[in-house]
Parts: sequence; structure tokens; C-alpha cells
Amino acid sequence: MLVLSRKKGQSIVIGENRVSVVVLAIYGKSVRLGIDAPKDIPVHRKEILEAIHHAKRA
Repeated sequence: MLVLSRKKGQSIVIGENRVSVVVLAIYGKSVRLGIDAPKDIPVHRKEILEAIHHAKRA
């Protein structure tokens, strides 16, 4: 696992500049992220993705 520190307004880039994750705001222990990705790359919260996989198995 890669662990990075970022400040508000800073970003990281994943996969040859295909996905960009920007720190939009920090509220105490909560961080608001903006994710810019092509339409062919699905972006989900982990709990939603797990629910989708669970529904497909059922």
C-alpha cells in the first residue's frame, strides 16, 4: 500500500494521468475528495462496490 500525505488543493494521479484524486476540503477527521476519471473507469465507495458484488452473487 502506498501512503501519501496531501494538503487541501493537492492531488495524486493514477494510471498515466487517467485518474486524478484531489483533496477538496478537510473537516476534522473527514476528508472531501474529488475524483476525475474517464467514463470507462467506474468509481465507487468500497461499501457500494461490495454491495454490487454481493448482489451479483445472489
